[in-house]
Amino acid sequence: MPNLNDEFPLDRDLCYLNHAAVAPWPKRASEAVQRFAMENIRSGARDYPQWLQVEKRLRERLARLLNASGTADIALVKNTSEALSFVAFGLDWKSGDQVVISDEEFPSNRIVWEALKPRGVEVVQVSLAGSDPEGALLAACGPRTRLLSISSVQFASGLRLDLTRLGAGCRERGVLLCVDAIQQLGAQPLDVQACDCAFAMADGHKWMLGPEGLGVFYCRRDLREQLALHEYGWHMLEHAGDYDRTEWEPARSARRFECGSPNMLGAMALEASLSLLEEVGMERVAALIEERVLQLQEGLERIDGVRLHSPLNPARRAGILTFSWDGWDNQALFARLRERQVICAQRGKGIRLSPHFYTDPAQIERSLTVLGQLRQG
Repeated sequence: MPNLNDEFPLDRDLCYLNHAAVAPWPKRASEAVQRFAMENIRSGARDYPQWLQVEKRLRERLARLLNASGTADIALVKNTSEALSFVAFGLDWKSGDQVVISDEEFPSNRIVWEALKPRGVEVVQVSLAGSDPEGALLAACGPRTRLLSISSVQFASGLRLDLTRLGAGCRERGVLLCVDAIQQLGAQPLDVQACDCAFAMADGHKWMLGPEGLGVFYCRRDLREQLALHEYGWHMLEHAGDYDRTEWEPARSARRFECGSPNMLGAMALEASLSLLEEVGMERVAALIEERVLQLQEGLERIDGVRLHSPLNPARRAGILTFSWDGWDNQALFARLRERQVICAQRGKGIRLSPHFYTDPAQIERSLTVLGQLRQG
């Protein structure tokens, strides 16, 4: 196990429980960016071929993290919303087609489908509140359903869905499965092949511990050419770099979705961050996150008036625990916690706490102590 205190030298009085929003970088990511900056000011782009090797390693790490069949399935994108838009405006919709989503989705995985209304596409929202959310989603997939688009972990409640079951159900029904994996990738293992996922996407700045502005788009290889392209440029060509060629074709790989120059600065940071996750191993990462979520759960359950709004079954959650407190307005409670250096978020029905694998259990105890002091005050 790497030295986590060295990798995450956070301020000692800070309880950082906000990885479901924006995560701190590990030290190695900061050092990678510093080296990159120094190379720029000293030698410009002289060593660009070496930079491309870092980008190549990043694609390889992302392919392993998703268990994609290879790097040809991986595109580097600006964010989750961009990748979702590639799917939404790439598929050949017919009037009357349906997209099934849940009623708990982050706006990115709702608005993009609602934007298809002028094409006659209907969005069907399904409640996840029952005892069988996967069954409810699959039951909503009728003969007009082209695609089920779902967050593998819901951003507010933290509910984690069974993607393998959803993938099998979609395959039986001839429906494509699109997974917004931003609240799972980097927190829990994810296998796009096992769940027969058509598309998956995630930003790097949450559980993958990277910067904003760089994410991943997985597109199953049999579907790549079925998505119409709407962005064109030199980088998405099969023969990118052959600037004198007049005939062109889109890249056969998922690079076809990368129209222009890459975010090399972001690649330096994210590649370094993913190297840490690989060193620890995703099974170990997930186990350590669950230990910390359970510590928070047990501490919150000891506080009178606290209501938990996230699943208590470990199989149904990843790194999110959301709670409210009788007698407290959520916004006021959030503000008081922030004043006391407990960094979290106000989401859904309450306050969202989201520790990562490296989070010091002592900081979790301190955050619970802060809540106890607020109760006494």
